[in-house]
Amino acid sequence: MKAIITIIIVLLLGFTAQAQDNKATTLELPVQTVVLNVEITTPAVENIETEEKTIEVARLHKFRTSRVKKALSFKTKKNRKMLA
Repeated sequence: MKAIITIIIVLLLGFTAQAQDNKATTLELPVQTVVLNVEITTPAVENIETEEKTIEVARLHKFRTSRVKKALSFKTKKNRKMLA
């Protein structure tokens, strides 16, 4: 019953949205085009020797025991809710 009422309300809202008069709110404005001639120049970059550094990622957890709690929170098939 709840699903039927929800579908009816959605359909009525859709019909009322389509029935709105869009001509009253539409406003046409003249548009002028502007052409800009722009040259993009990039400065010459010299070859600079860079030192390669390895990036090590350290994972920070909000709580120290988060990995343990995650491992202990596993669920089996017997833990699931079953319908009678």
